Amino acid sequence: MKADRAFPMTFLRPGESTPGAEATISIDGDRTEVEAREPSLHRRILDDVEGKILSGEWPPGHRIPFEHELTEQYQCSRMTVNKAITELVKRGLIERRRKSGSYVTHPHAQSAVLEIHDIRLEVESLGLPYRYERRTRLDRAAKTVDRRLMELSDSARLTDISALHFAGAQPFCLEDRLINLEAVPEAAGETFEDVAPGAWLISRVPWSAAEHRIRAVGADARAAELLAIASGTPCLVVERRTWSGGLYITHVRLTYPGEKHELVAEFAPTHPKQVV
Repeated sequence: MKADRAFPMTFLRPGESTPGAEATISIDGDRTEVEAREPSLHRRILDDVEGKILSGEWPPGHRIPFEHELTEQYQCSRMTVNKAITELVKRGLIERRRKSGSYVTHPHAQSAVLEIHDIRLEVESLGLPYRYERRTRLDRAAKTVDRRLMELSDSARLTDISALHFAGAQPFCLEDRLINLEAVPEAAGETFEDVAPGAWLISRVPWSAAEHRIRAVGADARAAELLAIASGTPCLVVERRTWSGGLYITHVRLTYPGEKHELVAEFAPTHPKQVV
């Protein structure tokens, strides 16, 4: 007579990196039985809270229910709730404030200083849904300040675009962009209603060099209104010029609310033994 052998196994939901539902497989000769178990209460609480944060139902700054409220809601121990909340704190989705409770954090997007990224990827790296909204678009003659900025001829023409990028329900970045129509004439026929100009340029126009300028500024009245922040709120402004073959392609000014964005750069010493 063969003894039963039980093999505990864990199955992951699509996209999960941590255990979800569990099952035990028992083998008795040629007979195999699978006994499924519901996800643990800890997992249910974690998934429910995380889902409300990532969907935007609980926006940044929202106070989540107190631990004793979650204990009552899920009919479980305080330790189980604390375990789930602690894991969400480690993931950067929640912050604890003494004597006040736990709140949804304002997520920080990271972008490399010396690379050009699609803003959609910055938003999606936060686990938030991305949305793009073109505000204005105009083909016009270059002004004196434009000609100095992009070293253009007196007869140069530009496509002038203003757009907003959203992370969930919140404005994430204000984009103000000029495209040199001498370098990219096909931009004159593009509305940029459905595709952001940065993504459009990355996919179509090769560039050979870029220059970044990074500044901290207080939001002016226009930026404050569009980004839904108070006037004077600290913002991170990234200005970038790109060119190819000695001809400027575009100049873009990206304005991020300062608390929601950070820049990252990797570098190595000029001399291998140099340590600072």
